[in-house]
Amino acid sequence: MARKTPEINSSSQADIAFLLLCFFLMTTSMDVDYGITRRLPPPVQAEQEDTKVKERNVMNVMVNKSDKLLVNGRPCDISMLKDLAKDFMTPRPNDETAPETEDKTFGEGIGTIKMSKGVISLQNDRGTSYAMYISVQNELARAFNEMKADLAKKTWGKTLEQLTEDQTKVINEAVPVRVSEAEPVDYKKD
Repeated sequence: MARKTPEINSSSQADIAFLLLCFFLMTTSMDVDYGITRRLPPPVQAEQEDTKVKERNVMNVMVNKSDKLLVNGRPCDISMLKDLAKDFMTPRPNDETAPETEDKTFGEGIGTIKMSKGVISLQNDRGTSYAMYISVQNELARAFNEMKADLAKKTWGKTLEQLTEDQTKVINEAVPVRVSEAEPVDYKKD
């Protein structure tokens, strides 16, 4: 008579596999997509004429397909972009080379301040890497955030996180993010 080989009881294997699956789903973190928070302008209702902006009111930032940065036609390192943008957007009413300024009155303790009419024009090559694009956007955002933080500290002696909702709204109006992003182009070598 042939001996029967003993079998392993497999009735609970499905339960164990299910418990392991649940354990890994609950303890594993999923990759989170990161992006840039920007408020897009409203759609254009009708044909609009090009607005003429004085050259002194525009800071041109260009990135080519080799991820080289040009600020107003001059090569620039990404580490200098924040300071250049902050310096450009800081109102200097008596400087003829700086962007024009205008007086604007705000509530919540700010009163009347001088605001720059400057605009930062950003243009990328179609071959610009995503990492460089994000780096440029981050540096420009840092410049505006530092300007907002400086105004909050000067006006109320608080950090941006300590401001009330109304104070934050006033700060955002007093230091608007003026970055105009042009459509990407293909820079050609002549």
